[in-house]
Amino acid sequence: MNRHRLLIDCTDNVGLVNQITGVLASHGVNILENDEFVERDENHFFMRTEFSGVFDSGKLYSDLAAVLPQNALINLTGKRKKNIVVLVTKEHHCLGDILIRHAFGDLDAQILAIISNHQNLRELSEQMRIPFHYISHENLTREKHEEMIIKQISQYNPEFIVLAKYMRILTPQFTSLFPNRIINIHHSFLPAFIGANPYKQAFMRGVKIIGATAHFVNHELDEGPIIAQDVVSVNHTNSAEEMARKGRDVEKIVLSKALNLVFEDRVMVNGNKTIVFE
Repeated sequence: MNRHRLLIDCTDNVGLVNQITGVLASHGVNILENDEFVERDENHFFMRTEFSGVFDSGKLYSDLAAVLPQNALINLTGKRKKNIVVLVTKEHHCLGDILIRHAFGDLDAQILAIISNHQNLRELSEQMRIPFHYISHENLTREKHEEMIIKQISQYNPEFIVLAKYMRILTPQFTSLFPNRIINIHHSFLPAFIGANPYKQAFMRGVKIIGATAHFVNHELDEGPIIAQDVVSVNHTNSAEEMARKGRDVEKIVLSKALNLVFEDRVMVNGNKTIVFE
């Protein structure tokens, strides 16, 4: 089926849904799925529509712009797999899960390459026939190392960069090149236990749930717009190591969920929050 997606972000007005769907109807397309949300405190409107049909994209875009507020952001795209590059260090669980989903068509993306500052995951990557690039950080400044990574990424021109347990802090210079295009999995239920050793922190605090957070990366450590979260129960009998094992299972599930939400154009960023049409 010839499927397309329409994302609209603008000031709210009376009758927007009727006007938008009326334009779509005038072009003879069939709406398959529609979601909208109004952020009332900001009087802001968000809409995601999936539809099928044959149409003139330029004319449809101009007709939509004519009925929408002047500040409207209109994103009209075909339904297709997104191109991504994955950054990793040593931990295999998130990368392994992504690679399996990719191999069996359960990830709505095409993995172009994997980049790492360690060799640990080369064999896994190459077994799945994904190009693996080793860029060591040894004896390099963070800026120089990132410069080399950016150069490698630019060879692929991905739409998104996935940090699958990439355990290095990115500089603002790096993140500014890919606004709302870097997706990270954090081994904690943010904002609790930010930074290193979250499971040790959780164990020492005696928590009853642990979790994981997938979010876009911005200039602030672990504070970008949140895409997806989940938790699992723990109790006083669980050691920090057992919590970490449970946490790894949650991490890979949350990351994969977040990736598919983003790749299916179901996530819209509003400041430091997200609108997620599940």
